[in-house]
Amino acid sequence: MALLSMKDLLEAGVHFGHRTRKWNPKMARYIYTERKGIHIIDLGQTLDLFERAYEFVRSQSAQGKPILFVGTKRQVQPTIEEEAKRCGSPYTNQRWIGGCLTNFEVIRRRILHMLELERNFAEGKYERLPLKERIKLEKELNYLRRNLDGLRTLDRLPGAVYLIDPTVEVHAVREANLLGIPIVAICDTDSDPDMVDYPIPGNDDAIKSTRLITARIADAVIEGREGLQTAEPAPAEPGEPQGMPEPELLNVETDTHLMEMWEELAGEEGKE
Repeated sequence: MALLSMKDLLEAGVHFGHRTRKWNPKMARYIYTERKGIHIIDLGQTLDLFERAYEFVRSQSAQGKPILFVGTKRQVQPTIEEEAKRCGSPYTNQRWIGGCLTNFEVIRRRILHMLELERNFAEGKYERLPLKERIKLEKELNYLRRNLDGLRTLDRLPGAVYLIDPTVEVHAVREANLLGIPIVAICDTDSDPDMVDYPIPGNDDAIKSTRLITARIADAVIEGREGLQTAEPAPAEPGEPQGMPEPELLNVETDTHLMEMWEELAGEEGKE
């Protein structure tokens, strides 16, 4: 059974890149064509690179290494939180905390302090404190939760970082690179794929696109943890296309379904 199909990617709008004027030339090798000033991503390569990333994440998870999910853009915050929780992974979907990786020991102490505050409040240990002191501790706990809640289970450096949009998450990318932590990332046509170890060429702005890929990465974490084996993909029939579908399938001028999808993405989600 295939992890993803070309139909899955097309329906989620994974192939829509940014406007041509906003491209990063390093993404040229992943671009299939251009339509009406929009770069179209080569989904044949997306499928191949996704499967490579999937296997890597699965193997890391099978070794008991945590996978850190990162996505702070407004439209991907719910997806990052939901999928990370579903697969039991740590995540950060608010702002990236400087030193989260490179100064991990300090961050971990703050996490432990947050857990201690929660435990003390739950046990009623602060009930006899003056109101002013109790309010101060509540504010501190709320602040820590807002920034560290998704990291509460991260008790050591992650085995890999999965993130959406390395351009936006540049600080996370730099810290991971400094420490040699592998990065898996959805890279749009404005990204620098050389910054990450396992780039997945695709639309990193649309909710459907990012949710589809993130959900499959979460599946890889779960599969690795459960020790499952990925089924071997069925061999292609003779004459079956291996790359992108025929060009007319991607022509946003003639394909009504894709044109409607494009208008939705460009209009509602601000794709540029």
